[in-house]
Amino acid sequence: MTTEPLTMRSTGRNLIAGEWSESGDRLESVNPSTGLVLGSYASAGASEATAAIAAARRAFDESDWSRDPRRRSRAIHQLADNLEARVDEVALMLSRENGKRLPETTWEVSTTVDWLRYAAASAIVLDGGRSSEVAPGVYFQTGREAMGVIGIITPWNSPVILSMRSIGPALAAGCTMVVKMPGQTALTNTLVAEIIAETTSIPPGVVSILTEGGNAVSPALVTSPDVDMISYTGSTHVGRAIAKTGADTLKRLSLELGGKTPLVIFEDADLDVVMQNIVAACTLMNGQFCLTGSRLLVQRSIADRLRPMVIDAISNLRPGPSEDPASDLGPLIDADSARRVDRIVQEADAYAKILVRGGVVEDAERPGGAYYQPSLVEVDRLDVPLVQDELFGPVQTFEVFDDEADAVRMANGTSFGLGAAVFTRDEWLARRVTRNMRAGFVWTNCWGVIHEAFEEGGLKQSGYGLLCGPSAISEFQDTKLYAQVAPPQE
Repeated sequence: MTTEPLTMRSTGRNLIAGEWSESGDRLESVNPSTGLVLGSYASAGASEATAAIAAARRAFDESDWSRDPRRRSRAIHQLADNLEARVDEVALMLSRENGKRLPETTWEVSTTVDWLRYAAASAIVLDGGRSSEVAPGVYFQTGREAMGVIGIITPWNSPVILSMRSIGPALAAGCTMVVKMPGQTALTNTLVAEIIAETTSIPPGVVSILTEGGNAVSPALVTSPDVDMISYTGSTHVGRAIAKTGADTLKRLSLELGGKTPLVIFEDADLDVVMQNIVAACTLMNGQFCLTGSRLLVQRSIADRLRPMVIDAISNLRPGPSEDPASDLGPLIDADSARRVDRIVQEADAYAKILVRGGVVEDAERPGGAYYQPSLVEVDRLDVPLVQDELFGPVQTFEVFDDEADAVRMANGTSFGLGAAVFTRDEWLARRVTRNMRAGFVWTNCWGVIHEAFEEGGLKQSGYGLLCGPSAISEFQDTKLYAQVAPPQE
């Protein structure tokens, strides 16, 4: 395969206990926009995982890292400073490796800086303990203590922000950790590891960064008795497997899993706002997002009016190279993913009406087979794969409902419960519907809006546990109870 010229680092490596490691299988990182090789990386395996876990265990058990919150806060601020100084570099590499448009990767990396600063503040502000004299001379006190060694497993669609979403509060809590990052973004991962290594106030062994193209590191983290908790972001299928295996050591688990976000559009909605959100919900991260607005639920009275508007918008979206400002969306992560999505839409022709066929795009400007023209499919059943399964691609369903009760029934009609959005000018209708939706994120007249000061998490098959906000640090802490009885007075 041809190698793409690059001015940035083109060799990926792992950071273990403050030392660089290039052991393991040598694999390639490919730019899905061009189909060309960006560079090679050392894919970590079981031996690298074992070394990193042992280093994290020593750093937790044999140092005072977990006992000094001000030290940890300063360290997280330094980490944020170091990342902020390299936003453009990290964003460009991420855009090249996973195909997201450059404005999106720039947003991801710069927003990660804000999330880290929130975590730094939480280290010294969010204590969580309380005390009381419950009877004369009988004193009770609770304290929050670091849980221990954390295994963090992150996906390729947003590896910087989703790894730091766990790293930040885990550091704030006083934990040590091994972070398994995906092989698809190996060179980006190495930049993240460099930034960790440059953060001299984080002691060696507190954070190790491993990139893996196979499947040895994650099982090692989940099965190791020296790992106290797993923080995983990814598919529901893998999340179930982690939960089953983690039960053997009774690990604490935080799982943010798949989604099937409905955008529920009532007849009084502002259609200009609706259309802006429909397009964004289809194209952000090239449709490879756990909160992708993959279901359009439209009230019957406006379905005939809205349908041609959506058809026109989806038909005119232009997939293109991730660094091209003219691109409405970039390629999928690889050609196999594009073919998979195309096959799912083709199979939907047996039970649905395809309004916009879309499909794999490959030409001189868009080589490699990873580009996918978005699709729109009208469905009148809930029990079909296009409605029930997470596709991870720019495909939306057009579904028609009759009234408020019907909208809630349909919106809740999948096993997922991550995100949902409602569009209406009626505030109390919006409040009723969002209250009755079984989803961890609910938006009114918007979609995809998040903030580091407010929790994120899913319901149902979308997982459990909360990250971001004041609850994030608690995910990585245990509560200990202290009791004292005063001696009798002489």
